Amino acid sequence: MAKGKDTAVRSSGTWRARLRRVHSRLSLRNRLVLSHVTVLVVTLGATAVAKILVRGPWNHRVDPDNIGFWTGVAAAVLAAVVLSRFLVRPLDTIRAATRRLAEGRYDTVLELPSEPGFAALVEDVNTLAAALADTERRRARLVSEIAHEMRTPITILHGQIEGMADGIFTPDDAMFASLSDDLDRLRRLASDLSSLSRVEEGAFALHYEDADVAALARATAERLRPQYDGQGVDLTVVADAPVIAFCDPDRVTQVLVNLLGNALIACDAHGSVSVSVHGEAGPRPRVVVRVTDDGVGIPGHDLNRIFSRFERLEHPGRPAPAGGSGIGLTIARGIARAHEGDVTAASPGLGKGATFTLWLPMAPP
Repeated sequence: MAKGKDTAVRSSGTWRARLRRVHSRLSLRNRLVLSHVTVLVVTLGATAVAKILVRGPWNHRVDPDNIGFWTGVAAAVLAAVVLSRFLVRPLDTIRAATRRLAEGRYDTVLELPSEPGFAALVEDVNTLAAALADTERRRARLVSEIAHEMRTPITILHGQIEGMADGIFTPDDAMFASLSDDLDRLRRLASDLSSLSRVEEGAFALHYEDADVAALARATAERLRPQYDGQGVDLTVVADAPVIAFCDPDRVTQVLVNLLGNALIACDAHGSVSVSVHGEAGPRPRVVVRVTDDGVGIPGHDLNRIFSRFERLEHPGRPAPAGGSGIGLTIARGIARAHEGDVTAASPGLGKGATFTLWLPMAPP
């Protein structure tokens, strides 16, 4: 007897499992159709059975139509409640996943259901989770990098101020100049971080106009010429005038200042930097600016890495450049790409100089 009961229980469980598998393979539309049909069949069946029972010889005082109606309503409600569990189960799973995402648990990954309609929604939720996880990783890395970059000038400032307070350092002009340099470095870092944030979020506005990029290059070169002369580096500009691009001239100038500043850092005394500006024809005409130096050069494996945040190349026997934030090239490339252009780097190798190329579309994007 017990054995027969166990067999019946196993058969019931197997039947329910098979029903769930079949139901999970149905599309959402077919599920809804099946649910409506099931509710209708259950309602009609319950109504008919109720009428037959009421019309029996043992009861002549009850209206069969009323009994059938209310029995059908009760059966329909019960069937709808039971079937709704099968309909909303995938949605409950997705809702729980989105709740975990809202709590910051970005490692959430949902198993793809066999039903195509829900599978597409689950894929979107998984994509969102991956994007949020990547954003959180980049945010944490940026915070760590910012803390590292600010720690050095703050530590120097703290040590110098403590030294003056303890009488170790004399508060003379040289000391105040050193303090001013470190404060300027912090100010530049804060300004660059603000620009980097706007570039990465696409939150900065571009004020487009037809601008002469050759004129911008010449003006930028003259602006930086005193620094070049102070370090004994020759700076020449070869630019066809005019070379027109549809761009934001202030942002393009920001890119040029960065490229010329990096070229100066790369050069030793008596080095040289040349800037060329010309237009290129083709399916999509563009303006090309090349900044070429004969400085320390860049290893091939670092040509892409230098555009990453806070990346500075170290050269044996050469002191690290002072004052740079390490994000200038990241900002420059971000600005160029916002114009639907780009900034690229090329170098024959260490000790052989480098060329940075900025290109911008001539026509509106």
